[in-house]
Amino acid sequence: MIDLEKVLLNIVKPICSDSEGVMVKQMESLNDNEILLYVYAQSEDIARLIGRQGTMANSIRQMLQVASKIEKKRITVKFEAL
Repeated sequence: MIDLEKVLLNIVKPICSDSEGVMVKQMESLNDNEILLYVYAQSEDIARLIGRQGTMANSIRQMLQVASKIEKKRITVKFEAL
């Protein structure tokens, strides 16, 4: 089994200016076929992670789709400001 929290953290940390303030947590989902991941960071870093019109967030989600094929589950990534 892949540690998706660590994979996502390794993707988003270099993008953020305050890389020590970034947290990734896996939450329980109501759907058994879904993995829900939250990225917590400062609001400036969240803006950077989402990007213009969500292009950066969509790219991060696409990178995790590879893991979703391996896990045979849908992965949902959400971004929240601290």
